[in-house]
Amino acid sequence: MASGSSLLRDSLSMVLAGGQGERLSPLTLDRSKPSVPFGGKYRIIDFAFSNCLNSGLRKIYVLTQYKSDSLNQHIYEAWNIFNPELNEFIYSIPPQLKISNNWYTGTANAIYQNLNLIRDGKYKWVVILSGDHIYKMDYLKMLQYHVDMDADLSISSIDFPSALASRFGVLDIDKDYKVTSFLEKPKKAPSIPDKPGYTFVNMGVYVFNADVLMDTLTKLHLENPDQNDFGKHVIPFMLKAGHNIYSYKFVDENKKDDPYWVDVGTIDSYYAASMDLLSVDPHFNLYDRGWPIRTGQMQFPPTKTVSHEGERVGRAFNSIVTDGSIISGGLVERSILSPNVRVNSYSYVTDSIIMNNVYIGRHAKVRRAIIDKNVVIPEGFEIGFDPEEDKKRFTVSDTGIVVIPKNYDFEK
Repeated sequence: MASGSSLLRDSLSMVLAGGQGERLSPLTLDRSKPSVPFGGKYRIIDFAFSNCLNSGLRKIYVLTQYKSDSLNQHIYEAWNIFNPELNEFIYSIPPQLKISNNWYTGTANAIYQNLNLIRDGKYKWVVILSGDHIYKMDYLKMLQYHVDMDADLSISSIDFPSALASRFGVLDIDKDYKVTSFLEKPKKAPSIPDKPGYTFVNMGVYVFNADVLMDTLTKLHLENPDQNDFGKHVIPFMLKAGHNIYSYKFVDENKKDDPYWVDVGTIDSYYAASMDLLSVDPHFNLYDRGWPIRTGQMQFPPTKTVSHEGERVGRAFNSIVTDGSIISGGLVERSILSPNVRVNSYSYVTDSIIMNNVYIGRHAKVRRAIIDKNVVIPEGFEIGFDPEEDKKRFTVSDTGIVVIPKNYDFEK
């Protein structure tokens, strides 16, 4: 049995962070989905990185692709904390046309194009993660399970009601949690043997034996270079070849009654997950000092409120307000203010997400909106109160969330 220290020493983490996130547009016009801000001061990818850090995994390659400037800058500024002398690292790996003239053409292809990193490091195990999910997980527990079960591949799985599982890739397992088949968005999802009515959904978190991973991806590529997805191609290929594949039941370090794992893939799901953070008892706990979520901490001054004259009172209720923000005679309710936001006199912000460096002019009103970075809301302007007017200028989601893109200029 491998010890925890040897598991960590001989394991490599590879974070898939190249997603375009088209359904999150316009938040992804200038950045990839993993680098979209979340929770006031974080990026979505910070949750996978923090899980690695809290699990003791400190050898990390981040496979980037689309619009990676913002992500690369964030990795450098926020995550340049590992010591190469101790064989710790975090490196951003863009497509380099190592083996073909193609960019990464899928999740499995991204790994295949970088098999040299696994081979050169002589790793025994590879942990493959998605960089665009929000959850808390101790990957070391999964690694230990993988070794204990003598698995070739372990797949982290979360139980969903079977009636709701048809939009995911799901696992059919036996009583020992050995995977017997993998089904992509089935009309009828199979139940977990010891939990009828529930189905194991693939979370996109994998632990592979390194030699099996390299051999499988090489054979799969030779058979058909277009087979580039773990769920659709790699897992069925391995099942057909007779490999030992086990489902690992997700152990949530969030420590709530219901396990928390969210893919904020649309504007409405992103908004809902963000607003949940404002609840008295949110589903996702950012304040657990036993499992800290790390990010870049810029040198902003403290938050402050200004003015107390009649209706001109700077105040915030049921909100998250981060460093450098000034609420100067305005009212903020049920909103998230990122660093360096200015809310001016007589303005009103409610049920909104305001990102870095936004300036909200006097008498402006903002309701059920997401305002991306570096935007100046003109004096007296209203957002979120007239849907038809909003749709003429901005993106409006299915539930009526108004989204103003980064660097939007109201004067043009």
